[in-house]
Amino acid sequence: MNKIKNIFQKGPILPSFIAESIAKHSTKTGIGAHQIFLGQIRADETDNKKVKAIEYTAYEDVALTQMTTIREEIFAKYNLTCMHIHHSLGIVNAGEICLFVFTSSKHRNEATLACNEVVERIKNELPIWGREIFEDESHQWKINQ
Repeated sequence: MNKIKNIFQKGPILPSFIAESIAKHSTKTGIGAHQIFLGQIRADETDNKKVKAIEYTAYEDVALTQMTTIREEIFAKYNLTCMHIHHSLGIVNAGEICLFVFTSSKHRNEATLACNEVVERIKNELPIWGREIFEDESHQWKINQ
């Protein structure tokens, strides 16, 4: 079994981090395609209240163990060169990035399919919860869509 990789980071995922991650792959000349998913906090409106942020929490040990299994299954299913996953914990404001999934392969189809499956499995299988914080400071648990 592969070593458990920590996918969590405190606060938003910064654009500079995303750019650096992409730039680091320029020396990997066997890669022909990258697929990137960026999850951004929306300023949704519910009951006339606008979301200003989401506060993420997780059952981290279980989430990381499950993510390791998902990662192994994705690598077995798709011919990937690499895969990077970063998910925010704590408060992330509207307009900021909370999820960064980056898959690479020789050909675009593998990278695209793998990236999409990883995102869906994170949302459906990992014990990660988001609490919407509204402009009036009230809050409610978010339902994944």
